[in-house]
Amino acid sequence: MTPSPGSPDALFARNRWTFGIGTLGRDMVYALVSLYLIFFLTEVLNASDTFMWWAGWLILAARLFDAVMDIVMGSIVDNTRSRWGHYKPWILAGALASSVCTVLLFTDLHLPDAAYVAVFALLYLLWGLTWTMNDIPYWSLLPALTLDQQQRERIGALAKIFSTIGLFSVVVAILPVTKGLGNDTRAWLLFTAGVVVIMLAGQAVTLIGVREPKLAVEQPKVTLRELWSVVVGNDQLLWTAISMVLFMTGYVTTTSFGTYFFKYAYRDENMYTPFGAVLGVAQLTGFLIFPLFRRRFSRRTLYTAATGSIVAGYVLFFFSPMNMIWIGIAGLMLFVGQAFVVLLMLVFITDCIEYGHWKLGRRNAAVTFALQPFINKVGAALATQIVSVVVIVSGINSAPTPDDVSANGLLLMRMAMLVLPLILIVAGYLIYRAKYRIDEAFYARIVADLRERGQLTTDQGVGEQAR
Repeated sequence: MTPSPGSPDALFARNRWTFGIGTLGRDMVYALVSLYLIFFLTEVLNASDTFMWWAGWLILAARLFDAVMDIVMGSIVDNTRSRWGHYKPWILAGALASSVCTVLLFTDLHLPDAAYVAVFALLYLLWGLTWTMNDIPYWSLLPALTLDQQQRERIGALAKIFSTIGLFSVVVAILPVTKGLGNDTRAWLLFTAGVVVIMLAGQAVTLIGVREPKLAVEQPKVTLRELWSVVVGNDQLLWTAISMVLFMTGYVTTTSFGTYFFKYAYRDENMYTPFGAVLGVAQLTGFLIFPLFRRRFSRRTLYTAATGSIVAGYVLFFFSPMNMIWIGIAGLMLFVGQAFVVLLMLVFITDCIEYGHWKLGRRNAAVTFALQPFINKVGAALATQIVSVVVIVSGINSAPTPDDVSANGLLLMRMAMLVLPLILIVAGYLIYRAKYRIDEAFYARIVADLRERGQLTTDQGVGEQAR
């Protein structure tokens, strides 16, 4: 039966789709910068080893600084009072500003190394800060749409489906499209501009389409002095952050090495595109089937099974011959499992909002949810630095052709791509198992207690049982 217009079910459906569509272009931009900026510098601009040493450390410092600023931005968003709510003004401003910075990052400025290092550092820092302006309020909007765990999972799953389409559209298209456009700096600039336009269009859908219900009683503004206690007082949020930083560092390290692996180890750069398509299908499959498995299994069981699939995929990938069948099977195991973990991470953090509200007596949704982009940025920062160091130490950056990379250099790349990430991901899982305790029953008790205290509204605007 189709829900009537204006009903809670219709509002839930509207919010679910218009929120999800907004992730399409966002993840295209994020994939472009996080996965291919180093590749652009080394393989398109042919940056020197000296520049790459500086660039690697600057990216690490900028991302770590930006990750800390996520928490501050969360406080700013929580304190925002406007006719458009807490989130939408910042979503719009961040989308526009980060679009300009993204285009400039992939522009050949024709500067000598010393000057380019300074300009690059400034541009990258500005990109991170403007991305934060959009990222924190965007994802903080998700838990503001419903208190129901299953609805949050459905909204998150659809959002991750669109984000995966965006991410792997870039993975699949970037090499053939840039080659078709001339395989030069102009080609990369045109590709970047196209991705930015798609992001802005998707963000417009979210800004216009999402209707935010009132879930909680309005909270007093949080001061910077109180900010620290809001974060460290939420023990479940901190353990989730540690666990997921380890996971994201491993995952992004593996994906960031993809272009180098197919060019230097597999010796056929053109196979990166079909492999990326396979992984995109695998990740989409993971997001699509997650709700089906969630109906029968607990989150903890799904996290355990997903981690087992990831471990098996890494082992198979490392020992596979240079054969796309075996490598493809390993990739499927990795990315189906990864899809489950990424979605679980999203809902773990959303539930930490109510936990923090319950434990600390105040609801700081954006500050709490700032840990999600914090996790992504710290993981990406560490992964980028790992890749930067390895491509220099292994001799890949200075090698004129793949034949000029030594066997030891290739082994170092494979160890950094497959063994180190495996260790990090398993460590993250073990921390989760030991420390995270917000299961379904505990969450239901938290929400019931908050309602008894009068800290949640009774009219959510979105039907809790709409499934």
